[in-house]
Amino acid sequence: MVMKKRSITKILKVLLLLLIAFAWPGCLGAAEPAPVFNVISISGAITPPAAEYITQNITEAGKEGAYGLIILLDTPGGLDLSMRDIAKGILNAPIPVFVYVYPSGARAASAGVIITVAAHVAGMAPGTNIGAAHPVGLGGGGGDKTMMEKVANDAAAYVRSIAKIRGRNEEWVEKAVRISASITAEEAMKNGVIDYVATDVQQLLKLADGKQVLVGDKKIILKTSGAILKERKMGARHRILTTLSDPNIAYILFLVGLAGLYFEFSTPGAILPGVVGGISLIMAFFAMQTLPVNYAAVLLILFGIVLFVAEIKVVSHGILTVGGIVSLAVGSLMLFDSPDPALRVSLKVLIPTLTIISLFFVGVISLVIKAQMRKKHTGKEGMIGAEGKTVTKVHEEGKVMVRGEYWAAFSDTPLEEGTRVRVIQIDGLRVKVERQERK
Repeated sequence: MVMKKRSITKILKVLLLLLIAFAWPGCLGAAEPAPVFNVISISGAITPPAAEYITQNITEAGKEGAYGLIILLDTPGGLDLSMRDIAKGILNAPIPVFVYVYPSGARAASAGVIITVAAHVAGMAPGTNIGAAHPVGLGGGGGDKTMMEKVANDAAAYVRSIAKIRGRNEEWVEKAVRISASITAEEAMKNGVIDYVATDVQQLLKLADGKQVLVGDKKIILKTSGAILKERKMGARHRILTTLSDPNIAYILFLVGLAGLYFEFSTPGAILPGVVGGISLIMAFFAMQTLPVNYAAVLLILFGIVLFVAEIKVVSHGILTVGGIVSLAVGSLMLFDSPDPALRVSLKVLIPTLTIISLFFVGVISLVIKAQMRKKHTGKEGMIGAEGKTVTKVHEEGKVMVRGEYWAAFSDTPLEEGTRVRVIQIDGLRVKVERQERK
């Protein structure tokens, strides 16, 4: 009886061990996989290409099954419409979107404030700042006072509504819009503008683990521990579009385009300058549709080109050239006249570019004028001063050989056959000659 009990016990132990052995892999398989976050970087002005890049990545991250998207942000600001497209994309994202102002020294200014506030999780690195979101009038200048007040009221209401959704400091974000308030990362966290101050992405994810956020109409508890990061670099198309949307690049392309077409029209047949100029001008116009262009400035620049062309046709002793340079300079300064540095041409770019292009125009004008004043070597005018030899006696009539051609000739004084002569006048199909004195 005792032996039977021991046997049963051994059998039960074996069965238990087998049960554990079979159940253990299942337990391991039931463990939740590590969350995957796609990571993108935005460094520069908020323009339509940047907005397209962010919204496209939000959509793709959702389709790929990523747990969330992290946007590393460093921006001086940008266009209102592009900012609203990004904010709309974040607010309606199917996954949590983190906006992290990074690295140290970066900023979320102007449009960057609203993008940061719209995030499900907003973080900043030490040594960064956020603020100065007062709206800027497009097309240069401050615009009509009443209109600018309406724009500011609209922007303030917009950012307050977003801050309310995310549970952030509504009063401060309104100050950022109305009086361009700006604060450090630590102050932003203290004032409830952002959620965390983190030294890197990994620390931000650790801090955010367990935080409750609203994604769509559902509240979820973030599980970010041990997250896997997948960096998504900007593709060639978006890199090119973003580069073209830089005011400095747009300005250079615009002037190079005008210079190329000017050279082609002033010296027809060169071909290459015309091709380069046309392509540059088209790319410049594409860039300008994404920037706050002052069209009065564009007209001033075009008027400067007209003055350069007129210098070739009219003898003004340089007055038209000086006027063209002045018009070009004033137009360049006004082209992207905006208090926002992200939407202006840098003086470090403007001055050298303007100097080189002005010298180019002056050089072309000088070459064309010299060509016009140069002695002609073809046609009737080209025959004046040409040297030859009489092939018969020449007085009231005769024959001469000039430049390998026989010409009917006459002279005021009789000339013997074989005399060296010089053409001094053209009379129909006859040339008037005189004796060529020996040097």
